Amino acid sequence: MENRTKVCIVGGGTMGTSLGNALAMKPELEVTIISIEEDVVESINKDQLNTKYFPNTKLSWRLKATTDVKVLADFKYVFLAIPSSAIFEYIEQHKGLFHEEVVLINLAKGLSGDEHYTIAESLIANTSFGIATFKGPTFARELINNMPTAFTVGAIDLKLFRVFKEMVKGTCIHLDYSTDIRGVELLSVLKNIYAIALGIVDAQYDSPNLRFLFLTKAFNEMRAILLKFEGKKKTIFKYCGYGDFGLTALNDLSRNRTLGLLIGKGFYSESNSNLVLEGKYAVDIFCKLIQEENLDEEYRIIRELSKVLGGKYSIANFIHEILEEHESVPID
Repeated sequence: MENRTKVCIVGGGTMGTSLGNALAMKPELEVTIISIEEDVVESINKDQLNTKYFPNTKLSWRLKATTDVKVLADFKYVFLAIPSSAIFEYIEQHKGLFHEEVVLINLAKGLSGDEHYTIAESLIANTSFGIATFKGPTFARELINNMPTAFTVGAIDLKLFRVFKEMVKGTCIHLDYSTDIRGVELLSVLKNIYAIALGIVDAQYDSPNLRFLFLTKAFNEMRAILLKFEGKKKTIFKYCGYGDFGLTALNDLSRNRTLGLLIGKGFYSESNSNLVLEGKYAVDIFCKLIQEENLDEEYRIIRELSKVLGGKYSIANFIHEILEEHESVPID
């Protein structure tokens, strides 16, 4: 087929492979994964398997893989399925290879570490490329099995919404849309933070009453932080907000929830998981900005989680400190 849309996925891990496979099932798309892992590339091309990440799942014969970054020049749409800590180095290293009209789509969930806060905003500020972000309630192992899966597309250029709508048409992927790039990206970080907190609570009590009491408080605190950091109010009700938070906080497939469960059971260690360091980094950034305005009382969950991740904290005090009543009675 001559006029196929060419799509590149940078990263052959679980998310890159599952998304690439879902898109490759569509005949109108030509999908290629770029990976530094030679064994992954070989197994995809020779056996239609990713033996490292999905050893028992047959992939679409249309999905191709390569280690050659020079092929970036052939693709107008490039999904970034690599860790947030590696994105800016990757873009800088290969910026001369990208198609002149390339659109980079960020799949990573993290903060940029600069004044722009989010990865997508930092890419917009520091490159001339088109930028979008995909965030939503997505477990890669569900997507690889072709289960209906949702993302919020965040982009400033409204024309991209039609492009992506057409791109996923006929696949298992469903989209909603937002021009609030900051909000979409912030929520993808916040939901991980509050999933850790809910894991701690469930490890200590395993109480449905307390779980949903806490879930309500966590959702409201996420919303307050979203608004404080100039995200849009309605973004939290997109797939990237309510949906992704529910998936991550309540499902044991979630790595962040599992981390919270381990912490709640007393198995916390900074050395036993990169997630500890990622979570602590994100919490520290938000807490620093919140503390500068003396708003600790307003954001109790993230305040207490910061203490937990800082070490030397009695987990038994966690829920007590969060549920302690304010002296005043706020009326909505």
